[in-house]
Amino acid sequence: MLSRRLLLVSLLCSLSTAHAAEPAAPLAPPKGKVVLTVKGNIGVHNKGNEAVLDMAMLSALPQHSFTTNTPWSKEPLKFTGPKLIDVLNLLKAQGTTIKAAAINDYQITIPMEDASRFDVVVARLINDQPIPVRERGPLFVIYPFDSRAELRASTYYERSIWQLKSLSIQ
Repeated sequence: MLSRRLLLVSLLCSLSTAHAAEPAAPLAPPKGKVVLTVKGNIGVHNKGNEAVLDMAMLSALPQHSFTTNTPWSKEPLKFTGPKLIDVLNLLKAQGTTIKAAAINDYQITIPMEDASRFDVVVARLINDQPIPVRERGPLFVIYPFDSRAELRASTYYERSIWQLKSLSIQ
């Protein structure tokens, strides 16, 4: 009877270690100027406990575009960049909130569920052009406001942070 229990325990232990999560592959260091730093509850790093990304790294992710009206422009603008969810998935981010900070130290908290629920984009282009710092660049977290009436509200306008420099996953 004891040998059956030992066999069962041994089998269960080997199955649990066989299905244990593989360690995350390291993220290559950026070759260009760092435009985004991500810290907090992430599983992939390339600088201590942080992940730093340059524009080429963001450009290598699948790119998505949408055109939407914003409260900051008179005409609809086309925004292009990776989806926020793709950035979070790349870094194996887990949490409930994203604290986003801009170059001018503006900060906003974005619920993690917004990233997948609304197809939020980390725009690196507006109207197919890189976004200069003077014009809210180089990165702009933007919601597709015209895709849903509920997004045309101050809550989501405030979460659309331009001159994005960092994300902290909590």
